[in-house]
Amino acid sequence: MNGTRERHWLQKYYFKFYEKTLILKDITNVLEESQHKHLTIKSWAEDDRPREKLVTKGRQSLSDAELLAILLASGNRNETAVQLAQRILKENKNSINELAKLQLNDLKKFKGVGEAKAVTIAAALEIGRRRTDESIDEKTKITSSKSAYAILKSKLSDLPHEEFWVLFMSRSNSVIKTECISRGGISGTVVDVRLILKPAIECLASSIILAHNHPSGNLKPSQEDIYLTKKIKEAAKLIDISLQDHLIIGDQAYLSFADEGL
Repeated sequence: MNGTRERHWLQKYYFKFYEKTLILKDITNVLEESQHKHLTIKSWAEDDRPREKLVTKGRQSLSDAELLAILLASGNRNETAVQLAQRILKENKNSINELAKLQLNDLKKFKGVGEAKAVTIAAALEIGRRRTDESIDEKTKITSSKSAYAILKSKLSDLPHEEFWVLFMSRSNSVIKTECISRGGISGTVVDVRLILKPAIECLASSIILAHNHPSGNLKPSQEDIYLTKKIKEAAKLIDISLQDHLIIGDQAYLSFADEGL
């Protein structure tokens, strides 16, 4: 008799416990759904949604985070696209220039950013660079190191490796063309003087300006930089082409050999 009574009690206790578990599960689901709705951009006022805001108020009205959120299209389990964009920018000093330095693998480290989103962001930043390049007339006259830097900064500012570029100019100092001569690693790149002089002769250049970047941001020329500049200057002089300057480009800044008297 005692065994039957104990069994009934256990069954009653189990059903009550099971009922409470179901109730708690329902409450948890409701809370999760509520949180998810809170984190969904669709639940925002229409004027506050990045895409709709761009359509109704124009692209200038959007913050950097909102523009980036449009590229992301979606966030992750805990963040909306805007919140994810804000975090990405915050971890890059709230700077588009810093963001532009990130490689695909760097972008993919953010939760919610896969390869497709990383590629989309990189492509958009590259379009921005190319638009800057196109805004500079290839026939621009070089009157100072600043005007040479204006042409070369978008090509060399955000690279994680070294590149060596040359501006080929006419007798009137108008730019004939720009060309990348060499690409290297983080600490340097190899430059063959013949690869500079051959295109200079072919395009009938009267003068040239050299430029390479320092990914570290340190603008101080190395002994190798100084030696190479003198070597190219002497070789170019033999075929009546003058070397006007050599720029070292860092993080939104540059050093001019001509300005420094090097």
